[in-house]
Parts: sequence; structure tokens; C-alpha cells
Amino acid sequence: MLRIGPAGNSESFYAEGHQHTHEAAKWLHGMGLNAFEYSFGRGVNITPTAAAKIKQAFEQCDVQISAHAPYYINFANADAEMVKKSFDYVARSITAVQAFGGSRVVFHPAAAAGKDRGEALKLTLANIDLLLNFLDKEGLDNFILCAETMGKHNQIGSVDEIIEICKLGDCVYPCFDFGHINSFTGGGLKTKDDYRRILDNTFARLGSEKTADMHIHFSKIMYGKSGEIRHLDFTDDVFGPYYAPLAQLIDEYKMTPTVICESNGTMAEDAVTMKACHGRG
Repeated sequence: MLRIGPAGNSESFYAEGHQHTHEAAKWLHGMGLNAFEYSFGRGVNITPTAAAKIKQAFEQCDVQISAHAPYYINFANADAEMVKKSFDYVARSITAVQAFGGSRVVFHPAAAAGKDRGEALKLTLANIDLLLNFLDKEGLDNFILCAETMGKHNQIGSVDEIIEICKLGDCVYPCFDFGHINSFTGGGLKTKDDYRRILDNTFARLGSEKTADMHIHFSKIMYGKSGEIRHLDFTDDVFGPYYAPLAQLIDEYKMTPTVICESNGTMAEDAVTMKACHGRG
């Protein structure tokens, strides 16, 4: 099933008087949306009571919930103790999203931080391989880790790098953030064929399951010479990218991704616009 929804709550959600994330399930269902991404970007802090309320509300409304792990994860860090902290951030994110009734955790792979890019990628791959062994020993299964493409040139997370990361284990799926890809490539997503090349390459290298069921982030993003600057909303007509060509390919290839809108402040409203781009209703 194709699922579309926002990352976090729109400004309008709070303007209407809502205060808590468990209220978002009914709100999103009423808009025709069926996905939601909860951010642990600044740390995994949620009480069991709050998690239980979120799980009940989202399951009742058939809104699938995923989570974004802390932003300060860095698997290109050469410090073993810091890498262990990244293991813990991922493990805690998995435990929390399972308490929500979800099964997907998105993470940023690494920052190159002045290292040679090839060496940084090599270290990232080695440490994520250790992460998977760690999670297996901890008994954390029945989850999907979504490695996200990144928008800044000093970050590990090009399309090719994410594909290599996804080869490390059956549970590692791509999270293609097409706003990030567009920023990283200086506006490289302009036509349907630009999207098609990415999807065809991924089908060829990762197979049908991981590609068809990938995680997607989408927003328009301002970018400069170093890549991503900041997220925009769909009123932007300068930076892009545009969702309609990607939607056409998702339908053409009969893909069933989870698509999360990360617009600035209008993520639910822009997710509704994205849903309307699909021919499947």
C-alpha cells in the first residue's frame, strides 16, 4: 500500500488548538493521509504512557507511524565510544517506534567532517555492519532501518552511498530524500527521466522489494554551492524539486513506498497535494 503523510505536525494542527501527537492520527485521517513520521532528532525522550496513547490512536485510524533517529548519529566517527553512542541512539529509536506500533526508523549515516570521502564511507560501512550485529545480539528484530540520502556535500549519503549501505543487511532499506538529492546535485532533479534513472539504478542494484517498499522524504529545499540550506514549502517555484514526475513513476512501477513530506510548516497540507498527484486515488 502507498502511504503518504507528514513529518511532524503542521502549524495549522496547533493553530486549530491541538496539542498532542496522539491527536494527529484522527486529524490526518480526516485529510485522507495515512502516514506520519515522529522525530527523535534531538533525542529519544518519550514516556510509555505517551507512546501507548500514540499507538492506540494511530492504529485506530490506520495511520502508519515511523520515526527519525537522533540527528547526531555519525558512523564515520573513528572514536569507538562515540560509535557506541550511535548504536544506542538507533536501538532506543527502534524500541520507541515499536512502542508506537511502527517498524521503520530513519537515520542519517555520517558526516565526512574533513575526512577523505572514500575513507569516511569505508568507516561508515564497517560501523553500520557492527551496528547490525549489535542489534541482532540485543534481540531487536522485526524492524526496518532506513538509511537517508543527505543534502550537504560534507555528509555521507549520496544515492550510490546509500545503496551500498543498504546491501549490508536485509533490514536496511533506502530512504531517498529527493529534496536532499536535488540539493546535493545542485538542482539535478528536473525531469521524469532524472527520477527514472535513480529508481532504475536502485531496482537493478537492490532488487524489487527494497526499491518498491522504500522510504521517501520529499520537500522543496533551498540549496547553494555546499548543498542543502533550508527546507521550503510548496509555494517555492525556484529551487524544487517537483513531486508529480516522481508520483507518475511510483504509479507506473506499482511501487508501495512510505512517502513523508518534510515541507516547512505545511507538511500535512503539502502531503495532501502530493497524494493528489497519484492516479490510484
